[in-house]
Amino acid sequence: MSERIPPTRTPAFEARLKKRYTSERRFKLAGIAAIVFSIVVLAFLLVTMTLNGIGGFQRAELTVPIDFTQAGITGDPAVLSQPRGMQSLEAQDLPSVVEFFAEQELGPQGAAQLGSGAWREVGQAIIDDPSLLNTTATFDLPASPNLAAALNGEGSVETQALAAQLVEQGALGTAFDVGFLTRADATDPQQVGIWGALKGSILTMIVTLALAFPIGVLAALYLEEYAPKNRWTDLIEVSINNLAAVPSIIFGLLGLAVFLWIFPSMRSAPLIGGMTLALMTMPVIVISGRNAIKAVPPSIRDGALAIGASPVQVVFHHVLPLALPGILTGTIIGMARALGETAPLLMIGMRAFVASPPDGFTSPATVLPVQIFLWSDEIDRGFVERTSAAIIVLLLFLLVMNGLAIYLRNKFEKKW
Repeated sequence: MSERIPPTRTPAFEARLKKRYTSERRFKLAGIAAIVFSIVVLAFLLVTMTLNGIGGFQRAELTVPIDFTQAGITGDPAVLSQPRGMQSLEAQDLPSVVEFFAEQELGPQGAAQLGSGAWREVGQAIIDDPSLLNTTATFDLPASPNLAAALNGEGSVETQALAAQLVEQGALGTAFDVGFLTRADATDPQQVGIWGALKGSILTMIVTLALAFPIGVLAALYLEEYAPKNRWTDLIEVSINNLAAVPSIIFGLLGLAVFLWIFPSMRSAPLIGGMTLALMTMPVIVISGRNAIKAVPPSIRDGALAIGASPVQVVFHHVLPLALPGILTGTIIGMARALGETAPLLMIGMRAFVASPPDGFTSPATVLPVQIFLWSDEIDRGFVERTSAAIIVLLLFLLVMNGLAIYLRNKFEKKW
């Protein structure tokens, strides 16, 4: 048998080969450049938001010692523990007491720069520990927005001079604001908090997941495993694909027209927001669920049927567990999109000023994206830093939610 002679490498062949290798290298470099560019943009975004948001987790505070033994305030623990405990302290003129001792420590000009709700923090400390009324206690109270801006080199010359004087006395400084994570919205950037919006987002996401996930998975199972292949199912498939691409504000209009018509007293409630976002998330879960179910090998079904399993047992004991990781992937994408939506929630009134965290699914509430939108529209410079801090909280919430979903997906993932 004669040996095969390789073809002659002509100059034209060498040129084509060189051109092909050059194209491959160019494509590889383009891919690497795209990845590097994406990493640089992401790093720039994270660094910028972190630097801008660090100040949002801090606030300017004035140190004020208060001698309650001279204040003449009494507090029965049984009375203070009731919902009207703060009103009881206000009736005993606690705001004037705080102002008096602030003037003694800071002078009239310094006392005038206390935040408007500073006395409430003193009142809350008394409610938490009534024994303070028998002692002299030192409080770090929020400064006014003007003094906080002066501490950062902004505002009038007089206020900046006053801030420098108070800093030199050791009565003014910045500290990590723990209350930012525990308070709700306020008109003063020194006293705003993110917990009200964060709790509203959590409650809204719970309603969204509780409605969209089971309905979306059952719809995907029916369309893929049970529904006959005819014009009606084709029409349903086209409708679901179109719904996945509908602008989110359309779902907000639907929630405004339907859900608020049925429940007119629950405007801006997490229940209404969750139902609205569930409509938007459900098509994504149905599409990803169908693809995941379709990816399960037919041999799994045939093997289960061969050993005597019923069609329902085949679907729920074999097909669904194997398709669950793919279904969870689609759920992650849908929930992440829902978490960042603002337009549909604005349509149902979740942009209201809510000064206290929601008590339940039917209480007035707002959500993180809407809170960020509202703060970004404020003129006060202090809200700019608070907005960046709220964005960091939103990103962390998204990472935690996605991390939990990825953990569940990996836990249920099976190999075949």
